[in-house]
Amino acid sequence: MRIYVKVTPRAGKNEVTKISDREYSESNGCARKGKVNEAIVKLLAEHFRMPKSSISIIGGKSTRAKIIDMQA
Repeated sequence: MRIYVKVTPRAGKNEVTKISDREYSESNGCARKGKVNEAIVKLLAEHFRMPKSSISIIGGKSTRAKIIDMQA
């Protein structure tokens, strides 16, 4: 499954919010550059209850709009 995530870094809390069927908004408290993508994968894995190895960022690694591929 492929989803689109809009990331808000340096937010006050960590949460995933569903916008539509394949669109999500993610607030992330991580402020360290280069660690945000790791934090996104971890938070999505917890939200969808799947292993981190099943989630990969395939687009937007250096932008706030990300394309995420999840293997069930």
